[in-house]
Amino acid sequence: MTDKIRIGVNGAAGRMGQRIVALTHADDELEVTAALEWEGCPQLGQDAGEVAGIGKVGVPLEATLDVEVDAIIDFSLPEGLIAIAGVCAEKKIPLVAATTGFAPQQRASVDAVAEVAPLIVAPNMSVAVNLTMKLVQDAARALSSAVGGVDVEIIERHHRFKEDAPSGTALKFGEIVAEQMEQTEHVHGREGRIGARPQNEIGYHALRTGDNVGEHTIVFGMMGETIDLTVRGHTRDSYAYGALMAAKFLKDQQPGVYTMADVLGFS
Repeated sequence: MTDKIRIGVNGAAGRMGQRIVALTHADDELEVTAALEWEGCPQLGQDAGEVAGIGKVGVPLEATLDVEVDAIIDFSLPEGLIAIAGVCAEKKIPLVAATTGFAPQQRASVDAVAEVAPLIVAPNMSVAVNLTMKLVQDAARALSSAVGGVDVEIIERHHRFKEDAPSGTALKFGEIVAEQMEQTEHVHGREGRIGARPQNEIGYHALRTGDNVGEHTIVFGMMGETIDLTVRGHTRDSYAYGALMAAKFLKDQQPGVYTMADVLGFS
């Protein structure tokens, strides 16, 4: 039997971090060897498995990385991602960066990891979402010269606790569409007497309701017909499973930036 892949979880006390700990522990190919949190986290010192509700796994929550890992999965906050990216760059550790909402100028700090280790930065780790991104790309390409033009709107729903809007996933869908259809304007909501809708824009609409873990609809509106491509997450485990797939993928890669399309084999 081959050795298990040693996983470090950054943001291990958070909602997603807890699920990463639990599902890593349940995976025969993986093991949790580090559980990281910020220095003021009240759960520091507690067993990561107990925090995740699965019983002891023998790994305490700590503020610094003092053990060997084969990859780190980050589901934290932008500040936490920047901090762990510095550690990964220093120690040449593969990084799965699943945190969203960080500023464009912070991306350079994350990309520095790719100079010495493999890196995945994904706005969404879900397998279904990334497959839908491929479908949206294909649809946008096919409709780019449609007679009468195409209006594209992106509607996303998330739980009331989400701090950024629109979601990083919604923005990525818009980026994919714009690359194929050459829209130059990105509009976030509409209000008032704004006139007829120009075709060179993509409209984004963010809903925040209850405990919705994530739902995206990309609307291609044409004269006489409409295509809606919708993907819904039912539990946060969909993101966790994708992150675990990404960590397994990175283990055998050379330094560089990779995407979930690489992980799923359709890049």
